[in-house]
Amino acid sequence: MTPEERLAEIQHELAARNPENRIDPTLDRIRAACELLDDPQRAYPVIHVAGTNGKTTTSRMIETLLREFGLHTGLMTSPHLHDERERIRLDGEPVEIERFIAAYEELQPYLGLIDQRVGRLSYFEVLTLLGFAIFADAPVDVAVIEVGLGGEWDASNVVEPLVTVITPIGMDHQDYLGHDLASIAAAKAGILKPAAVPVLARQELVAAEVIAARCAQLGLPMVREGVEFGIAQRTLAVGGQLLELQGLGGNYTDVMLPLYGEHQASNAAVALTAVEAFFGAGVMHHARDFAEEGQAPAAWVGIEDPRPLDLDLVRAGFLNVTSPGRAEVVRRSPTVIVDAAHNPHGARALANTLASEFDFRHLVGVLAILADKDVRGVLEALEAVLDEVVITRNGSPRSGQVEQVARVAAEVFGEERVHTAPDLAAATAYATQLVDTHAGDGGLGIVVTGSVVTAAEARALYGRSTA
Repeated sequence: MTPEERLAEIQHELAARNPENRIDPTLDRIRAACELLDDPQRAYPVIHVAGTNGKTTTSRMIETLLREFGLHTGLMTSPHLHDERERIRLDGEPVEIERFIAAYEELQPYLGLIDQRVGRLSYFEVLTLLGFAIFADAPVDVAVIEVGLGGEWDASNVVEPLVTVITPIGMDHQDYLGHDLASIAAAKAGILKPAAVPVLARQELVAAEVIAARCAQLGLPMVREGVEFGIAQRTLAVGGQLLELQGLGGNYTDVMLPLYGEHQASNAAVALTAVEAFFGAGVMHHARDFAEEGQAPAAWVGIEDPRPLDLDLVRAGFLNVTSPGRAEVVRRSPTVIVDAAHNPHGARALANTLASEFDFRHLVGVLAILADKDVRGVLEALEAVLDEVVITRNGSPRSGQVEQVARVAAEVFGEERVHTAPDLAAATAYATQLVDTHAGDGGLGIVVTGSVVTAAEARALYGRSTA
């Protein structure tokens, strides 16, 4: 059996477990499994990242910066675009097939024990365990761990981080996290822990109040975007944007970020500050001592004694940042952009980026949205920037039915602006025909969005099969 065939078998076994969009609010299974494996998640320092949107990109930025500073890194993100191995990265690269297989086969007997004694582990829990074990075995100097869903009950929340990061919070996964922003923020604030420095992106007032209350309860000094750090200046540039970032240790000038959108500049500010926090005075050496004593340090991370990072390394790190499927240009003439926006919060960020960073005269949207998402909210967020839309479906069994989504789209856009196609390949071809009718006008574009699955399939259609 070839490694590829064995990997396919493992992927089939993983898929037979409960999917990651279905959670059972308990950490009992993952804790028991970690204890059985001698707690691999404690073998390295951790930066833990939660939020609604931007957490994958922010995690990738943090990891890239840490690697630029010479550290051996582990990065765990979700969901993947093309292959589960993308979720578990060593020094920026997806874990090798052979290492992935070996780690899974070593875990298999333990998985069976937990399945029988505590409860059947989910797809996400098994992948999380795999990441913990692979990082411990490597070994890595630091792991950046992204939350899968929520925070408090997420399988990743068994880590003991030195830094916690919360990116912007919006409405998503209401069936599990609550039907109001305060409840969702409370779930995500569940990653905050004593001795872990909280680096907080700018939030809506309700979410900010919930997080502030949790920090006060734990005695944590907050490190907030717009107060302790932020974007000092942002200028559009060819291939991205040029930034001046205000960090804890001072201003970092002439930082080229090869990503589009003000939200990505915000992600960069958060990532930079998280790295400053990680390298901050006393954090790496003393945080665990405070945790063991049940105390929180009175002053952390350069809040009183800021230490700037090497500017050249910061610049080099951000220049190497990639974020596949996030306002990613995959073709020119016409310009085709792929984005994984799957909720109104993400769709609004995409709409702002399309309006501010590009000069489209006619823009067609290809939309395949999962049925359990806020379909109307996504459509309404994009209506002002799209001239026409082609409603379709992706390969997920959760994908919304074309006719049902199209009816909602007609209410939002008007019937004359709405078209349909049976699948993503047909939809992108149709969208190309629509923009071709405006040939000669210039400023023509297509944006394919609606879910991570949509983004992955669109990337593959345009020859981008790795992330």
